[in-house]
Amino acid sequence: MNRLQHETSPYLLQHKANPVDWYPWGEEALQKAQAEDKPILLSVGYSACHWCHVMEHESFEDDETAQLMNQWYVCIKVDREERPDLDDIYMQAVQAMTGQGGWPMTVFLTPDGRPFYGGTYYPKEPRMGMPSFKQVLSGVYDAYANRRDDVEQAASKLTGALDRTALNIGEDAASLNAPLLDAAAAALAQNFDWMHGGFGGAPKFPQPMNLEFLLRNYMRTGEQNMLDMVRFTLERMARGGI
Repeated sequence: MNRLQHETSPYLLQHKANPVDWYPWGEEALQKAQAEDKPILLSVGYSACHWCHVMEHESFEDDETAQLMNQWYVCIKVDREERPDLDDIYMQAVQAMTGQGGWPMTVFLTPDGRPFYGGTYYPKEPRMGMPSFKQVLSGVYDAYANRRDDVEQAASKLTGALDRTALNIGEDAASLNAPLLDAAAAALAQNFDWMHGGFGGAPKFPQPMNLEFLLRNYMRTGEQNMLDMVRFTLERMARGGI
């Protein structure tokens, strides 16, 4: 049993028997990362997340993968329903890096908690143009160990961008105007999959923030296309997924 056995979150307790040396989010994990100069592997999910369970079975229950995680990283598991604040911060980072988000969310942090690389689900073996999780573990650790300046630059640049977004530094409320909202809605519409629902190609992940934005945009503009995308996606999900 790892440290998650002492938590109350049902999602964290689901991972208490993983061979991964999971830590909950807290000072113990952060201090360990700084003392040992190890990057942090942050994994965020929730109990009802299908792909979270898939990644657990494929990677977190696999002894070989867990050995690499324990050797190279301080591994932290977070329940997004218990810590929506952390989920929001690091989801912004993943979306800034990849253009999309979802769960499980996999983010690599410097020992002081700044994100420098991340994504969502990584398969056990390479497929559909996606690297395997073990390849990602190896590549990220190699960058941290041998190209630290690049990692620090990426972390600083990304954190600065998130700070401006979160704190609205240098901008006023008027910057969130109708043309900006229209452009965001148009970008979502261009990326919408009218055959299977959702956005982009497979593998897909639930993106409730996009659906909520489309609904709000429909209320603002009355554009039927916005509502149709939400309805089509929910219908596809009700039939067994997208």
